[in-house]
Amino acid sequence: MMNAKFPLGQTVITRTALTKLDPADVHAAMGRHARGDWGDVSPEDREENELSLRQGWRLLSVYRDRRNVKFWIITEADRSATTVLLPGDY
Repeated sequence: MMNAKFPLGQTVITRTALTKLDPADVHAAMGRHARGDWGDVSPEDREENELSLRQGWRLLSVYRDRRNVKFWIITEADRSATTVLLPGDY
């Protein structure tokens, strides 16, 4: 991905997220996540993500699709995998 701040590793999506989210919205959110646009996280979580980016810790973004379904994108600390999931999947 162009302008990515970190590698996403293997990208996966939970079964529930796959059936409920619009694929185009997921794709767009993955690009935002990789560029460090954390979406709808709180100011505290935004600061935590910025620290995590520098320290190599886990990263969490929060987005909504076109039907206003909230979903998360989590990249593991070792950057081996990035998962798209609904909050209820966690």
